Amino acid sequence: MFNTPNRQLPIFLSRVTLAALALMASLGVQAQTSAVTPYPVKPIKLIAPVAAGGGLDNIARTLAEKLSRSIGQQVVVENMGGGGGSIASQAVAKAPADGYTLMVAYVGTHGTNPAVRRLPYDAIKDFTPIGMIGATPNVLVINPDLPIKNFKEFIDFAKKNPAKLSYGSAGPGTLTHLGMEQLKLAAGIFMVHVPYRGVGPAYTDLLAGQTQAMFPTLFAALPYINTNRVRGLAVTGAKRSSAAPTIPTFKELGFNGFDGQQWYGIVGPANLPPAITAKLNADLNKVLALPEFSEKMTSEAMTLMPMTPQQFGNYIKEDIARWAKVAKDRNIEIE
Repeated sequence: MFNTPNRQLPIFLSRVTLAALALMASLGVQAQTSAVTPYPVKPIKLIAPVAAGGGLDNIARTLAEKLSRSIGQQVVVENMGGGGGSIASQAVAKAPADGYTLMVAYVGTHGTNPAVRRLPYDAIKDFTPIGMIGATPNVLVINPDLPIKNFKEFIDFAKKNPAKLSYGSAGPGTLTHLGMEQLKLAAGIFMVHVPYRGVGPAYTDLLAGQTQAMFPTLFAALPYINTNRVRGLAVTGAKRSSAAPTIPTFKELGFNGFDGQQWYGIVGPANLPPAITAKLNADLNKVLALPEFSEKMTSEAMTLMPMTPQQFGNYIKEDIARWAKVAKDRNIEIE
């Protein structure tokens, strides 16, 4: 009628308690070990979302060399062109979030394309912003055979001759396209858009007079401006570029909101550990502060723009919003 005490129960509970304590201690050691695991312990892959050669590739390789010294591990550039940067962006978005796969993001992959195209990646949700490198402004250039000497004359000529002007771009949805569409909207002018497969062919026809205007990066335009093969009329950005100090900004000329630039930064896959993100940002900003790096980028018409990860993330969001508005206002949608 009476339950006899279970003499085995205290022993059983003691064993469970000891096992639990042992498990907790083990997890604690593992967590502690994980927390102090050094980074990086192997080479880091920096993907350039373009073919070898050209401005972005040059930036990636110059940066990788300096980062390797700062970080203490080799940073290896891997070129992955195609799809306007979407192939590389997809690869990085799907990579492990361990800090060993990074990418040079730029206005195409994380600015204009997300604003006008349906992409196989989300430029905001699928990436961890690490830091900005810098930006080069865009410049309105024309064929020098036109009877136009300055920006005001260009606008007046366009208004009086709406069927006589065409402009080339590096393709639909690129900054060379959307920047000019922004100008057409702001100035109330009309020009025919002639898209090309890259900026090279667009330059060929501009120099030959087949098209009359273009909106390339200042870096790409400088050799032509300096040899008088094109005429620069206005640059984007808050202030004049030291690489072309005689060319006024759009803001100086009464056109606000022309802040779009060909920018470059570093991103990793989403959910990159905060400690790794902070370290990479600190090392990146150290490189940007190096006189030799600064001098090289300045000579290529780039303004360095060190930022925190949060500031860079906000910049990406604002740039996408900027070009999404232009696309909406001009009814531009590209499949």
